[in-house]
Amino acid sequence: MFERLREDIQSVFHRDPAARNTFEVLTCYPGMHAIWLHRLGSALWRRDFKWLARLVSNLGRWATGIEIHPGATIGRRFFIDHGMGIVIGETAEIGDDVTLYQGVTLGGTSWNKGKRHPTLEDGVVVGAGAKVLGPFTVGAGAKIGSNAVVTKAVPAGATAVGIPGRIIVRQPDDEVEARRKAMAEKIGFDAYGVSADMPDPVARAIGQMLDHLHAVDERLEGMCGALTQLGSDYSAKALPALPEEDFAAVEPVTRSDASVH
Repeated sequence: MFERLREDIQSVFHRDPAARNTFEVLTCYPGMHAIWLHRLGSALWRRDFKWLARLVSNLGRWATGIEIHPGATIGRRFFIDHGMGIVIGETAEIGDDVTLYQGVTLGGTSWNKGKRHPTLEDGVVVGAGAKVLGPFTVGAGAKIGSNAVVTKAVPAGATAVGIPGRIIVRQPDDEVEARRKAMAEKIGFDAYGVSADMPDPVARAIGQMLDHLHAVDERLEGMCGALTQLGSDYSAKALPALPEEDFAAVEPVTRSDASVH
């Protein structure tokens, strides 16, 4: 019990620079109070004291403005910042080190029994006012932008924004990034827009085009090799470089323009 309490307090210090001391966190953070009351309500719910569990949940809602159904499953170091207006449904599942900001709804889109609320894996961050609706999974380390309405699964490490929610960032692995860079250099194009840390749909599209070009390039090389083995004297010419002046009027997307708050 005390270990969990210590973890809760440390999670506030790690994620809220406004926190000054332990006493302030214990007394002035409604997100913490809502989590502690939820643990009591959840324990009662699991022991089949349903009405009493709902009463504790309702008291927590009245005291903090945060509504967490006692049937929801919540992991360790869960942090609610500000918190007013948060709603977490009965079958929601939340992993470790998850952060929610004010006005977030983890809701359902069906009146049917069974799993109808989302699952948030470890390290997910959900921005203020976002609505995550349905029995799908938001992958580990993913981010949901403020005021987004997400109704489909979000891959691990991705960012979803907008109404309806769309994926704008999916971190490519090192091998894919290196391959794209090599292809961009080969065709003489400085692909400023394919950096993995720039949440830009155009950058993502360019990255996919480079993947396609890489596949076409490999296929052509294979065909040329096969022709040579058959005795052909065909010799492939080098690809022409793309003149830099053709792209002079294109302004790169800056990090500040593309960032999601």
